[in-house]
Amino acid sequence: MNKVEIKKEMRLSEHFTLGELTKTSYHTNDRNIPSHVAIENLRNLCEGWLEDLRYSYNRLYGDDLPVIINSGYRSKEVNMRCGGSATSNHLTGCAVDIRCMGPEQQIRYAGILLDIADGTRRDFDELIMEKRGTTYWIHFAVRPKENRRRIRCDMR
Repeated sequence: MNKVEIKKEMRLSEHFTLGELTKTSYHTNDRNIPSHVAIENLRNLCEGWLEDLRYSYNRLYGDDLPVIINSGYRSKEVNMRCGGSATSNHLTGCAVDIRCMGPEQQIRYAGILLDIADGTRRDFDELIMEKRGTTYWIHFAVRPKENRRRIRCDMR
């Protein structure tokens, strides 16, 4: 049987690759390979949201800083191993967890994403500011339809 591979260097947008949006520290039999539909959902997140976030953040606060993704697409096996919800938007390539260097960057990222939504009149499904220990991130999801515009802060 041939091994299925993904082209990790494939560009989803100017600054984001498929490898970045599918990386995982979990070694699974399914090797976390997204479907074509999940890849298109990831492309929508990158082109429609993450590129705008990167541009706006750098225009306001940085020089040419990358937006770092902790988690994007997750296969069922990866999602189960990391304790994700059975209905997670990560399973369809509709969600990313964006690394934040601390609470200030987290708040700024969240504000920029909300401004993008308001300015473009596009909806998102979830914007959740999360913290575990000293690690901060934003879970951000956009579905092709039926977005809920759910905002939450989960600081443990």
